[in-house]
Amino acid sequence: MSFLLKAVTTARHIVYKVPVRNLNLLEFQSKDLLQKYGVAIQQFKVLDNSKADAEVVKTFECPEYVVKAQILAGGRGKGTFDNGFKGGVHITSNKSEVLSLTQQMIGNRLITKQTPKSGILVNKVMVARSINITRETYLCILLDREHNGPVLIASPAGGMDIEAVAEETPEKIKTVPLDIDKPIPESTLLEVAKFLEFKGDSVKRCAEEIQKLYTLFKSVDAVQIEINPLAETDKGEVISVDAKLNFDDNAQFRQKDIFSMDVTEEESDPREVEAAKYNLNYVAMDGNIGCLVNGAGLAMATMDIIKLNGGEPANFLDVGGGVKEDQVAKAFEILTADPKVKGILVNVFGGIVNCATIANGIVAASKKLQLNVPLVVRLEGTNVNQAREILKNSGLPIQTASDLDDAAHKAVAALN
Repeated sequence: MSFLLKAVTTARHIVYKVPVRNLNLLEFQSKDLLQKYGVAIQQFKVLDNSKADAEVVKTFECPEYVVKAQILAGGRGKGTFDNGFKGGVHITSNKSEVLSLTQQMIGNRLITKQTPKSGILVNKVMVARSINITRETYLCILLDREHNGPVLIASPAGGMDIEAVAEETPEKIKTVPLDIDKPIPESTLLEVAKFLEFKGDSVKRCAEEIQKLYTLFKSVDAVQIEINPLAETDKGEVISVDAKLNFDDNAQFRQKDIFSMDVTEEESDPREVEAAKYNLNYVAMDGNIGCLVNGAGLAMATMDIIKLNGGEPANFLDVGGGVKEDQVAKAFEILTADPKVKGILVNVFGGIVNCATIANGIVAASKKLQLNVPLVVRLEGTNVNQAREILKNSGLPIQTASDLDDAAHKAVAALN
């Protein structure tokens, strides 16, 4: 899983970034998922600059092709590659040009308004059948706290910023609460399809597509499926042209196939990717005191007190409540891999977590890594006395602290 960094302000108004995990799927992965549930989409193929690409394109017959670079960022059509090639989205009716376009995209970094300045490396390109869209509508199914369950949001003004539509023309937004345990009633489906201004046979087609999307929504533990646009073609087809899917991370144990598709190669920091593999939350910062803490609130308080004592935190690293010894070891590996880290402060409150587990992990990691930076440990809570004995008998130069302020003071002083 990747990290969406959300700004959180502490009581002292110091802004830190706290990681919130979200599964990211590339466009072709989302479309593949829709296709598996019978949702109508454009036919597509995926190219990766391998020897098989030529054969894939040769057997993919379309009057016109849409060639789209696959990265987790918007604005691809107006983007520029680091090799000077312009545009991450192209349309062509020339089959041989498909391969040429692909080769200029894959292996290069695409820079858009939503990417880092260095851009994002393109590893795959989606080639889809171009369709003649006569009308665009908007459809979204999401879990909504206000309605205590899923709702369907529909608008005939598709292909636009739905927030702007809601603000400027609220009459063009329809919200329908749904029953999580039942299919959508046919009368509701037809009512929504007509609100979306489908006519004739397209009304029934639209209703069928909405039902399929709701079946998908429930089956994959989605928290949102946004189709923008849900388009009508010149042939009367109703097609989900662009899809955005978000999933419930708590359902990962049920949705292993979906979560295995998570795109991690686009993470800005490989340490975040590595931390996520061990259920650790990590965000790099600019200081020199590495922090290992359990709980986001305690982590931010720890960083605050480090700053109050004249130090600078090097990271946010939350090991969570159910941490095991191997996770502590991995956390130390990640911390010490940062050359800026000149000291480490461990601050753990053992409510759920066993302090003895943390202590054993600290000792094992310190010995394995031959830790050569100052280490200050403050532990409180479950089995804290046993944990202190483990640290004391380790033979390692570990400084223990009586409270958080004492820990921060010792960590800063150790660097001076």
